[in-house]
Amino acid sequence: MSKLPNSSFLHYLADLADAETLPRYLVDLAVETKVKAGYRFDPVTEADREAEIALRAAIEKEFPDHAVLGEEFGETGGGSDWRWVLDPVDGTRPFICGIPVWGTLIGFTNRGQAEMGMLSQPYIGERFWADTTGAWRQRAGEPQRLRTRSIDTLSDAILHTNSPEHFHGDLKAGFERLNSAVKMTRYGGECYAFAMLAAGRIDLALEPSLQSYDIVALIPIIEKAGGVITRVDGGRAEEGGPVLAAATPSLHRSALDELVRNA
Repeated sequence: MSKLPNSSFLHYLADLADAETLPRYLVDLAVETKVKAGYRFDPVTEADREAEIALRAAIEKEFPDHAVLGEEFGETGGGSDWRWVLDPVDGTRPFICGIPVWGTLIGFTNRGQAEMGMLSQPYIGERFWADTTGAWRQRAGEPQRLRTRSIDTLSDAILHTNSPEHFHGDLKAGFERLNSAVKMTRYGGECYAFAMLAAGRIDLALEPSLQSYDIVALIPIIEKAGGVITRVDGGRAEEGGPVLAAATPSLHRSALDELVRNA
């Protein structure tokens, strides 16, 4: 049986990714666009590709029998119970705009369930991760344990989504109801907004169309900080889709009621 990763290996991977992304941040890079349904512009840069190459090489050396799914190069090693899920630059749009809410996402699943995760934001020197001991944040000094905020009422809650333009049909109507019910809604925080939910600064995060590599790393960070994260249909979020995260179980139930009830 293969040995399983520990948090030291998560940090090692984050170091490798940082070495590729940070020198390419706030410089002029060639920006290409990928074809993605519902998006007129889905950027990719050298930073995305080189960071994923570095991560894959390290994982394949240390855990050759593990599967790897990455945004830029797809899946290798299918059939393994253990799978790494990588987004080398989550938030390429803010990355190319010079706004430091992007991050490298490194997730690890066992039989399809997310168990460990890392978000590294090297420009501000901040990391969020989850391992067997809990969920943690480190910017300077010793790691601090993450805890979601004890908010149970929608009218007291802060909601985040990246942009309302990607909500359609029933989910758009549900978002509008939820937006009307909360204290305030903020936009454009990318993966960093989910980290702020785990850190007790945001109470709800809703995204209409995530991929696995967008969310797997964030699931254990939120869950081990005390939050709840599911698809809008109530299922596990590892495969992506419309995803809702909440600071508490009762807030999650209330938000889901607004999202899915008949208008």
